[in-house]
Amino acid sequence: MSDSLVFAGGGTGGHVFPMIAVADAVRELAPQVRIVCVGTERGMEKRVVPERGYELELMRVLPIRGDGVTGAVRGITRAAGSVPEARALLKKLNPRAVFSVGGYAAGPISLSARFLGIPVALAEPNSVIGLANRLIAPFVQRAYTAFAESERHFVPSVVVRAGVPIRAGFQPVLYTPQLDAPRVLVLGGSQGAKSLNEAVPRALAQTAANLRVTHQCGAAHEADARRLYAELGLEARAEVVPFIDDMPRALADADLVIARSGASAVSEICAVGRPSLLVPYPFASGDHQRVNAESLVRAGAALCVTSTEATPERISAEISALLGDAPRLLRMAERARALGRPDAAHAIAVDFLGLAGVAPNERRVAQSPASDGSSAPPNQSSPDSSSRFPFTVREAV
Repeated sequence: MSDSLVFAGGGTGGHVFPMIAVADAVRELAPQVRIVCVGTERGMEKRVVPERGYELELMRVLPIRGDGVTGAVRGITRAAGSVPEARALLKKLNPRAVFSVGGYAAGPISLSARFLGIPVALAEPNSVIGLANRLIAPFVQRAYTAFAESERHFVPSVVVRAGVPIRAGFQPVLYTPQLDAPRVLVLGGSQGAKSLNEAVPRALAQTAANLRVTHQCGAAHEADARRLYAELGLEARAEVVPFIDDMPRALADADLVIARSGASAVSEICAVGRPSLLVPYPFASGDHQRVNAESLVRAGAALCVTSTEATPERISAEISALLGDAPRLLRMAERARALGRPDAAHAIAVDFLGLAGVAPNERRVAQSPASDGSSAPPNQSSPDSSSRFPFTVREAV
């Protein structure tokens, strides 16, 4: 068996960036290990994985959800038909273990790995488990979670509640709001959010503050977003970008973040420690973005406006109230920072290498902030451990 590991899955940033975060941590801990990612043509991994210097194998797997019964049947048929392809790929790579992040390629690769006797781990950062991870849940030897709700799908002995793995560079940064010229960061997710792209500029135009805006709008929406800011007379004060590569710096520079509430997004906001106004994506599986947002609201770290309530008038009112209350912003930033878990990727990498039978570089483990014991063995998440993770973890019912 070679010293290689396979990371399977992808699609949106919510899958790809946690995968990259763990892969980066593995590369730091055990640079001798070959890391191979497996994804699809349609996912973000096709661009992001090579940019990060990892090998990428592509499989032709179709979506199961989002195209009615016909699409589901077509997707399931293709997924089943791709198992031999996945099995052949794993025989060629001969990895020590497979790490699944969910997404179209994750199911065939993970199931094939178990048929071949290769250990499988998965990461489930959301409160509601994704379809691919749900299908392979009975077969995994490790499940890295952030919410108690998702853990009911797994044998308790395989669960490690480690938090959401996020990219390197996200660390707490002192919050000193500049409310004479506040900086607002708008994040619609890695692929943009059409409703936010339309509502937020109109809301900002109604806000009296002399604000500056950085708006990540998604490549498909860039022209429309630029046009709208220009029509509203905000062109000089708004920086519209399709994607932000240096997200840690963008968050550190912000006085207020307006965003969707995917697990990675809220984890990154908390890791840096910034107040946020969250507008959950209403069609997320199991409404998990609402659950994510509500957990930050309960902790006093964020405000939540549902999609149906997110009119320009409502968003403008919330922004104005926040930017007019510096003590409140400071409290929200502090509570967000208290929830942050920037070392989750390292803790997961240490445990995953152990599952794979690969010895990490001991010096690199010792120097990590995760050496406080956060890389606990399976089933070691205690009731009070939720304060160390990116969310206020609710008990499953």
